[in-house]
Amino acid sequence: MLKIEDLTVEVNGKTLLRDVNLEVKKGYTNVLFGPNGAGKSALMRTIMGFSEYKVVKGRILFNGEDITGLPVDERARRGLGIMMQRPPDMSGIKLRDLVKAVSKEKKDPEKLAENLDMKRFLDRDVNVGFSGGEIKRSELLQLAAQNPSLYLLDEPESGVDLVSIEQVGKTIRELLEDGLECPGERCTRGKSALIITHTGQILDYVQADRGYILCSGTIMCSGNPLKLLEEIKSKGYEECIKCKLMR
Repeated sequence: MLKIEDLTVEVNGKTLLRDVNLEVKKGYTNVLFGPNGAGKSALMRTIMGFSEYKVVKGRILFNGEDITGLPVDERARRGLGIMMQRPPDMSGIKLRDLVKAVSKEKKDPEKLAENLDMKRFLDRDVNVGFSGGEIKRSELLQLAAQNPSLYLLDEPESGVDLVSIEQVGKTIRELLEDGLECPGERCTRGKSALIITHTGQILDYVQADRGYILCSGTIMCSGNPLKLLEEIKSKGYEECIKCKLMR
């Protein structure tokens, strides 16, 4: 579904990503690990098409189409959706109106919000005065309305308390399993995802198929996500730079 080939990205003349290669198959969930400042969020925003991230080499393919030069709205229409680590406050824009605007299928905001305990926030300005967990649930509400085929989730556990992380994790799992099929030995999820995680907590709720480690703006390792997480916890990211898991 998503294929990134030799991607090099600059912001204001500074190189943030170099020769990045990564792919996400249809129905698969991949996770992206990496230390602070490695370029993880920059990669997500480049995939989504944020204009300040300039692709100087390589390309981004989505469902076989080269979308490298497309603006954000065109990528969203094709089925890309993003949850940012800390989205902006939107004074003067009600959450209800935003949910209606992004909903492809004109879904009922009340029903969507009920599943996320967000009904009381529908007539409030988007993210204004929201807690960390409320912001995450607001983002998930918008994604549920948009119903993308590929989810880009930037640290869904960040700023979320222990009670909210369970709700956030279960909601993400439900969104990804929409259209779940089990024709053979392996069940295929209806949606695909690329998830940034620092702590790995999200893996308690979402089964990941492949992990990548991004250090210093480039992919260093890839392999079994749980094994990679164990290596990170026991040895840190310095060892990952030398790892032999590249495939």
